[in-house]
Amino acid sequence: MTDTLPINQAATPYSNETLDEVRDCLATTLQLGESAASFTAETRLLGAVPELDSMAVVTVILSLEEHFGFEVDDDDISADEFATLGTLCEFVQSKVDS
Repeated sequence: MTDTLPINQAATPYSNETLDEVRDCLATTLQLGESAASFTAETRLLGAVPELDSMAVVTVILSLEEHFGFEVDDDDISADEFATLGTLCEFVQSKVDS
């Protein structure tokens, strides 16, 4: 017997807990209030969330480093990691796992 995922439920490289914690870091750092509660893994970030400008990206990275206990080198990060909440969660999980 093999384990299968229900239809339309793809496996993600991060947990729901990571998603919630990254969402909370974004909400706090960017002062998004309740609007962040509706963010899903597919929610576009860079270019779609007005509060997330280039200076805010640096602040978010610092917040994630502090919260999750990892360090980000300049070469580790690009706009791709901030495309969606899901891609940011994948990045965070990869740093936590390394």
